[in-house]
Amino acid sequence: MIPRKLSLAAAVATAAALTLTACGGGEPPAADSKTVTMMAPYLGAQPPNTSGAVQKKLEELTGKTVNITWAPNASYEDKTNITLASSEIPQVMVVQSKSPGFVKNAEAGAFWDLTDKLKDYPNLNTTLPDVQKNASVNGKVYGVFRGRAPMRTAVMFRQDWLDKLGLKAPQTVEDLYTVAKAFTQQDPDGNGVNDTYGITIPKWGALGTNSPYDVIEEWFGAGNRWTERDGKLVPSFETDEFLEADRFIKKMIDEKLINPDFATFDSTKWNEPFFNGKSGAIIEVDSRVSALISLFKQANPNDFQNKVGFVGNLKGPDGKLHAHPTDGYSGFLAIPKTSVRTEAELKNVLSFLDKMNSKDVSILLNNGIENVNFTVVDGKAAPVTPETAESKAVAEDIKSYSQLGTNVRNNEFYPVKQASDYEQKVFDKRTDVMAQDLKSAVYNPAAAFVSPTYVAKGAQLDNIVADARIKYLAGQIDEQGLKDAIKLWDTSGGDKVTEEINKLWKENK
Repeated sequence: MIPRKLSLAAAVATAAALTLTACGGGEPPAADSKTVTMMAPYLGAQPPNTSGAVQKKLEELTGKTVNITWAPNASYEDKTNITLASSEIPQVMVVQSKSPGFVKNAEAGAFWDLTDKLKDYPNLNTTLPDVQKNASVNGKVYGVFRGRAPMRTAVMFRQDWLDKLGLKAPQTVEDLYTVAKAFTQQDPDGNGVNDTYGITIPKWGALGTNSPYDVIEEWFGAGNRWTERDGKLVPSFETDEFLEADRFIKKMIDEKLINPDFATFDSTKWNEPFFNGKSGAIIEVDSRVSALISLFKQANPNDFQNKVGFVGNLKGPDGKLHAHPTDGYSGFLAIPKTSVRTEAELKNVLSFLDKMNSKDVSILLNNGIENVNFTVVDGKAAPVTPETAESKAVAEDIKSYSQLGTNVRNNEFYPVKQASDYEQKVFDKRTDVMAQDLKSAVYNPAAAFVSPTYVAKGAQLDNIVADARIKYLAGQIDEQGLKDAIKLWDTSGGDKVTEEINKLWKENK
């Protein structure tokens, strides 16, 4: 029996061993097989209906029988580990991150190298080369990346509080401090009680995960995970700007402008203090703007239009905009060699994935089925009304089928038409703000590179600094303690990681 918490490194090592010895997995599929097997996470309460309308339409459009093993998103990594250590490995797997374990074993031969193959397929030949580079592993492509909007960072605030206090939307980090202080100390809800605070931050300690801490550090000019200094890449936490940013965050915590339970606050409840009038701001992805508006609309459909305001990234102390982007992708579709053993089989699977990224299938995976759950209005997908049992089923299923979309040639599906003119105006503004911020995006220059030392001990190394950052912000250690932790990162293997990253960086320039 395979342990539930089998490491990804161990699981994929088993797959790599099977690949390299050409055994396991049963009989290989025919090179022109009409069946493709896949594994993906589902996002609803239940997996999609395997005989539902979306499944049937997918098979119609691709000309394949598509057998999908669905696993709960919350335990998908466990399912991935178990599957890769078994003899029943699908031909296409959603891999949710470029984890050290995946990198190690991809380079050992467990997955197909697609670096020189994707250009031969019109729908897989990306128009986003920078994102494909970010998703690559030291110059090699081991999967079709799942494209996501690279710029999503926003500051959301209670617009009604801002208006009541006569304040303007923040444009700089100093403005953010001013607004947070006013939201905490000037009774923005007018109840006569000092019971509000400026910003909510949930439990989120890991480095380089687009947390509010990472965002603010980048606004201060620390860079995005890594940064170039004097012709060399260094970790962002080894910059003066990193310390300056954390001093700024700690100042707000010490002045009680940030929720005091930031180190333990449940991220699933992030909207609640904002909606309930206990907190005035959130730093997160811009899609949360619409989610917050929806909460106020549900509570009072006649009075929801002046509750939520937002801006994009903020200028740092140097007066410059260092906008925080993601790497532009969320995992990828990888092809294990254990289940796809020959070049002919690989071409068959890639041809299928090429159809999966066609416009018709992109619309299916992201919008659904036209005239069943949506109609096209002014170039946008509007939900069919009134809802029917069939339209509800399709809408529910595409929450999970969207995980199979790659969008490597930008989004070819319809944007969603918003429910009201006000909500459409907000949505359009979000699009414009993110597009403008993208011009000032500061990407991670080391996103494509993974050092051998980091593969072996990256998680332990990162925890050294991540734990120290939280302890420093909470007042459990002083700034010298944080600096000591950064030195410990260096002496525990971090110096070797930096050396290896710089070697890879220079080799791939």
